[in-house]
Amino acid sequence: MKLLVDEIYPPVLADGLRAAGIEAFTVAELGLAGSSDAQVFAAAGAGGHAVLTENVGDFTRIAAEHSVAGGHHHGLVIALASRFSRRPQGLPPLIAALKALANADLADRTVYLQRA
Repeated sequence: MKLLVDEIYPPVLADGLRAAGIEAFTVAELGLAGSSDAQVFAAAGAGGHAVLTENVGDFTRIAAEHSVAGGHHHGLVIALASRFSRRPQGLPPLIAALKALANADLADRTVYLQRA
């Protein structure tokens, strides 16, 4: 799994994911800080990344519009704020849930993470 971590998350999440063996990059690491959600989604697709976000409304709409237009993407992973905290103590469960998903085929899918 290759993830582009939405900028709503602290950069330390990408560090934790990499330590867990998941190829992860932050929006800022790719020079996209402050970019629109559509730009982030497009950059993820171009780079072969699935997007990790809790922004259900915007990213699911963007993914659906992209698919309806005949496009493909590398996956959209939604970590609902009601299930996962962005605070430091909430990151280990998020990393564990992503690690459990690491071998899944995410192509053209939207996946809602479950706590492990």
